Amino acid sequence: MERKQFLKSLGAGAAFAVTFPCLGSCSKDDGVEGDIVEEPTGVDFTIDLTSPEAANLAENGGFILKNLVVVVRNLEGNFVAASQVCSHESYDEVRFVDQDGGFFYCDVHGSRFAQDGSNLNQVDSKTPKPLKIYQTELEGDILRVFE
Repeated sequence: MERKQFLKSLGAGAAFAVTFPCLGSCSKDDGVEGDIVEEPTGVDFTIDLTSPEAANLAENGGFILKNLVVVVRNLEGNFVAASQVCSHESYDEVRFVDQDGGFFYCDVHGSRFAQDGSNLNQVDSKTPKPLKIYQTELEGDILRVFE
């Protein structure tokens, strides 16, 4: 039997059965490592920048996760803090990307946010709400993150 004849003999049902699992696995939600959580409230904590916990903040572009907050030393050396919880569907997958000047990114659905929390996705995107940004204050080696 020639290949063309074999493919015709499979029919639409068999083709659907073969391709359906692939189509389903292409969804960004499948295999998501994060959890859906509520955005933190009453945020007020400190980080000792000399501690092992803060090691990634020693370099520009580095970040750490603490109390559902992404704490960043941006590419200019300033500290910025944002909710780790994406404003799109509340997954706790927001991270900092040190490219294109630095931005916050949620890999669940591709939401991108500027360092001021504004939405960088297109106007018709699924993420119209800004990302929550927290205040930071540096005193010596102690960084305070608060609302």
